[in-house]
Amino acid sequence: MTELLLAAKSLDVTPPPGHRLDGYAARAGVSTGTADPLNASLIWLSSTDDPGVLWLTLDAIAVGCELVSELAAAAGAAAGIPPSHVVVSASHTHSGPSGWTGEIHPVIPAARERDLVDALLGAVGSVRLERQPVTASWRSVEVVGVGTNRHRRNGPHDNTAGILALHSLSGSLEAVLLDFACHPTTYGPENLKYSADWPGAARAALAPAVVGFLQGAAGDVSPRFTRQGRGAAEITRLGSLLAGRVREALAHPGLELPQSPPAIRRTTLTLPVRNIPPAAEVEKVVSAAASHVHGTDDPSGRISQTRLDGARGQALMAAAALPPTFDLSISAVTMGDVCWINLPVELFAVHGACLQSDSTHPITRVIGYTDGYYGYVVDPAAAEAGTYEALITFFDQPTTNQLITQTALFANS
Repeated sequence: MTELLLAAKSLDVTPPPGHRLDGYAARAGVSTGTADPLNASLIWLSSTDDPGVLWLTLDAIAVGCELVSELAAAAGAAAGIPPSHVVVSASHTHSGPSGWTGEIHPVIPAARERDLVDALLGAVGSVRLERQPVTASWRSVEVVGVGTNRHRRNGPHDNTAGILALHSLSGSLEAVLLDFACHPTTYGPENLKYSADWPGAARAALAPAVVGFLQGAAGDVSPRFTRQGRGAAEITRLGSLLAGRVREALAHPGLELPQSPPAIRRTTLTLPVRNIPPAAEVEKVVSAAASHVHGTDDPSGRISQTRLDGARGQALMAAAALPPTFDLSISAVTMGDVCWINLPVELFAVHGACLQSDSTHPITRVIGYTDGYYGYVVDPAAAEAGTYEALITFFDQPTTNQLITQTALFANS
């Protein structure tokens, strides 16, 4: 009989102060310290004769392809498995260092910092992964109050959390692979301290279990309409709200999953980069967006400011030497009835719902920010409205449809 084995570790990988933070074009200055730690969590499910899958989740804005390759190699070496069996995901916190991945978009110029990268790789590569037998079960639970659609409160949003619970044979909760869709943007551009934002607070509230956090289809989802402040207390409140719902779900029996390790399949999808409008047209968009900014931090103020940020970002894209195509790494991890579809983009909620409805798997979770990063994939309404995300996306609408269709076909094959 196959015995499911778990190795799980959570590492504090917070860099020293003095490095640039990522996530906001309006942020000025370098990090001055730590509000709460940045973690790299490793959850490895395998058997004695099957390498299974190792999830490496990182508190970062994104994981670029170069960083993914390095982290997969380091984690794979620590576990003694091929790097192809390692899935690397970012939480998308907007209070992590830019130096791990470097520039993810012309809107925020950045460079990789070798000392930060080497310290991260050293921590992951030297981890001891000791396996123990576990049982796996699945739950999902509705979570209200952490995030909503950030363009309109009642817009599309998957407000369910997916919970893969891993218990020792004696019954103790050893690890949780948790997915939820919402931007970790409680802290704003004025913050200069490292923070995992509300995913870190949720992780802390679920201790001592090791928690790997997977960000869902959160391209147009954030706490914009739900947050009651910008500080540490609000981060704790939102994280505790999510963790409390997870604990409620864990108090009831879940769907028992097979004792066999998860399986992973990979493919690469090459997509064309859209044509950026000419400079004169882009400048008109910038001027129009600037005329509507009113300088407040309420939801309407944030929408107007981000639209201006997007217009300026499109101007930077027009001046950049963008490649003609991008190669997107897509994977599907399956474990019994559960399938995680992993994409290196910020999917809008409606696209996540489409992938779930088109899936032949009984339970499908759509995960973004994984194994690379290629920005937003917007829906038609955002494209027509000219939202921040639509202005700086690398892809046009036909390409978006191609991505969703081909991903669905791959996941169901």
